[in-house]
Amino acid sequence: MSKRAFLKFSSVAAAIALGLGPVAAAAADITGAGATFPYAVYTKWAEAYKAATGGTVNYQGIGSSGGIKQIKAKTVDFGGSDAPLGEADLDAAGLVQVPVVMGGVTIVANVPGIASGQLKLDGPTAANIFRGAIRKWNDPAIARLNPGASLPDTAITIVHRSDGSGTTDVMTNYLARQSAAFMSEVGVGKTVNWPTNGIGGKGNPGVAANVQKIVGTIGYVDYADAKKNGLNFIALSNRSGNFVLPGGDSFKAAADSANFKVKGMAPDLLDQAPKQAWPIVTATYILAYEKGDDATRQQGVVDFFTWALNNGQKMADELDFVALPGSVVKAVEAEMKRIK
Repeated sequence: MSKRAFLKFSSVAAAIALGLGPVAAAAADITGAGATFPYAVYTKWAEAYKAATGGTVNYQGIGSSGGIKQIKAKTVDFGGSDAPLGEADLDAAGLVQVPVVMGGVTIVANVPGIASGQLKLDGPTAANIFRGAIRKWNDPAIARLNPGASLPDTAITIVHRSDGSGTTDVMTNYLARQSAAFMSEVGVGKTVNWPTNGIGGKGNPGVAANVQKIVGTIGYVDYADAKKNGLNFIALSNRSGNFVLPGGDSFKAAADSANFKVKGMAPDLLDQAPKQAWPIVTATYILAYEKGDDATRQQGVVDFFTWALNNGQKMADELDFVALPGSVVKAVEAEMKRIK
């Protein structure tokens, strides 16, 4: 297993203000699996967390579908997903779901002669590209949005996730809102019916690597992987009609009005109204057993994520994720008390 796919976390050895009482000096080893979207921020948290403690938490980035499957199969202590489960699914599986951090899904492209941020797309045009209806970079629909740009007569290759993915779920939900044709032809979900002019990549890193090396590609990845690989961002028109670029400020603009009081603590963050809002923003969630077989490991899950919520939000900001508001942190802490 690659270092990228298998992440070691340490576990905290201090009591945190949840009414949890003293935590054992040697914390339990905790295992988790799921979404690759939050990998960068989890890595950052892990470095700081390990410096202060001796226990470990092992997290495997296998995609949201894999994380949900493993938590339901009771092979891990917590699962990670960018696509939140509904209330009925949570109740049936006996799971507690809480958000951890928010971030953006970006559209990236490898177009000859076009620098990062220069190419503009609106939602309907992006949807037509990703459903395979627009197949050349100099298509008139793209040219109308980019007057004066020297667009090449290069075929478009779509790079998408090959695994079940919460990032795909977020992206396809956004595109389906822009185009009824996308909804009917491609669909919405963690796995969908991508057009024939596409290639798959495993995890966000796999998509980023393919966009980086293959000329003419367009894909979707989390912001951290796009930055790490030096990918070129697309400027996307938002609900207010402004072309915006992905980044911490535009993600925060979208998240500021989020209502986390909904069931499952999963608000709709897509295509929000603020003028500077990036249109494709999501929270990433953890899933844990409401009643687990091992009380020590259950406590370890609460300890780790309580530490992250109270000590890791500034680190999330530094990586252009969006920290949860203080009021939401308190609500998450209260919800995690259900983990017994």
